[in-house]
Amino acid sequence: MAKIEKTDQQWRESLTPEQYRVLRQAGTEYPGSGEYLEHEEIGSYHCVGCGNELFKSEGKYHSGCGWPAFWTAAAGDKVRLLEDRTHGMLRVEVRCAQCDSHLGHVFEDGPEPTGQRYCINSVCLQFRPAQAL
Repeated sequence: MAKIEKTDQQWRESLTPEQYRVLRQAGTEYPGSGEYLEHEEIGSYHCVGCGNELFKSEGKYHSGCGWPAFWTAAAGDKVRLLEDRTHGMLRVEVRCAQCDSHLGHVFEDGPEPTGQRYCINSVCLQFRPAQAL
């Protein structure tokens, strides 16, 4: 996977102010406010910063956490997980493996079979519907 690298100015020009705040400054959307929280269409979710496929609708579920939740990431090395010690907590940050954008966090309280809850900001995602057969 080829890494996407842009200057700060290029990121500011290609993202909305809210997208820039979350993706490039590790911000968070308000709980319950995201476009994809209740979204149930079949397809895949891609990084709004670079187009990298991150999650599939088959892995999405309603966790009640206030953000779109997935029990697994897309196959392969599409996301990177990093230790996050900000805000006096120990969490696992989820980043896009291709452009290094902040997406959200992953927790170990999700459903089987993985037990994971990828809690992802909607503003980081671009949905692409499945192609009709």
